[in-house]
Order: sequence, then C-alpha cells, then structure tokens
Amino acid sequence: MRNIIRQLRTQRGWTQADLAARLEVSRQTVNSLEQGRYDPSLPLAFRIARLLDRRIEEIFSEE
Repeated sequence: MRNIIRQLRTQRGWTQADLAARLEVSRQTVNSLEQGRYDPSLPLAFRIARLLDRRIEEIFSEE
C-alpha cells in the first residue's frame, strides 16, 4: 500500500519521532509505514488520518 505520510509529516515540520509520539507508536513503526513495509491496522489508520487532517483515502492508496 502506498501512502503520503512522509510528505504530510514534513509539511508540518515534524520528525518521525514527533509523529510517532503523537500516534503513540515507535519511530520504527513510522519509518516502516513511510517506506511501505508496514500496513497500519484500521484503528491506527484512523488515528493517522485524524492527526494529519485528511481522509484515509487521501493518505493511503493501493499500489
């Protein structure tokens, strides 16, 4: 699954650690998400969408 998490995170001036703290996950999880190596659970996808003020469909897309 592709996503634009890195783009949205950097637009806000956040580091991976900043985003991880806000999502209550590890920085490694954020890195894996951004690299497309990890697909989030539905609850995590909703938290990401709320935090980044986007709909899930705007952040994640099928490859």
